[in-house]
Amino acid sequence: MKKKLRKEVLSKRDSIIPSERKKKDILIKQKLFCLPEFKTAKAILFYASFRTEADTTDIIEESLRMGKSVFVPKVDTIEHRLQLYEIKDLRELSPGYMGIPEPSLPDQRLHEIKDVDLAIVPGVGFDRFGNRLGYGAGYYDILLSDVKKKIPFIALAYEEQLIDTIPSERHDIKVDAIVTDHQVIRASRV
Repeated sequence: MKKKLRKEVLSKRDSIIPSERKKKDILIKQKLFCLPEFKTAKAILFYASFRTEADTTDIIEESLRMGKSVFVPKVDTIEHRLQLYEIKDLRELSPGYMGIPEPSLPDQRLHEIKDVDLAIVPGVGFDRFGNRLGYGAGYYDILLSDVKKKIPFIALAYEEQLIDTIPSERHDIKVDAIVTDHQVIRASRV
């Protein structure tokens, strides 16, 4: 069920023409920057956008200019976990696991999820209840399940990625809000 749904939503997302995607990315950025969670956050986990995901490049650059600490994950395939590195510049990212931009930094820049006060997460699709359809590896579910303090999980997505209902399992981590090019959807993670 999830595999079929994933394929359908990715097809919709991939069909957005680049010029339209750029407009949508600007709207998503504007909406994100207006959120109180973003305004008050000092240390933010971002995903480094890949392929046709909602673009985080400008968002990360502007966050760095604002003086926010920016963390980006790197896949540890041996431990099957995401490791978080603080970056100071987007040039510190290079193609890593499956071609996804990742930090290639010394361990002194390695941090834990507890150092973050806002998590911006990717996904294939989302429903209005905060359920997230990921890419299938479970990396973000594992990372976010380690969060001990209450930090907001916010997804960035195009309107085309919204789904009526996503089948969820116990281990699936929900998001608190979904920021799209048209709206901000508030969900409850309970």
